Amino acid sequence: MKNFEDYLATISDSKQRETMSELLSWVIGQYPELVPIIKWNQPMFTHHGTYIIGFSISKKHFSVSPEVKTMKHFEKEIEQANYDHTENIIRVKWTQDIDYELLKKMIDFNISDKAEFTKFWR
Repeated sequence: MKNFEDYLATISDSKQRETMSELLSWVIGQYPELVPIIKWNQPMFTHHGTYIIGFSISKKHFSVSPEVKTMKHFEKEIEQANYDHTENIIRVKWTQDIDYELLKKMIDFNISDKAEFTKFWR
């Protein structure tokens, strides 16, 4: 979490800060092989230099960004989780539960699908 302490300190709402801290800690605990970084003022995780997943916050939700290919692959599950989404992001309202199983599936998919990928983005 050391990489994200400064980022978390910028979140003024304590409940939102706690939610993001728990989420980022979960990713770190589940995926110690991923590299936690801040790019474009957002927490992200990479593997061998390629993007795996990123997060951002807004007033009413936080966003999960697993890339378009992953969004398309899991579109039905995202909708079943009752998350609003675009082609690029999932919006999780601060009042909603985090579907960690879905996050795990998306992260696992990206790690596997991008195993031989050498660029940051797809």
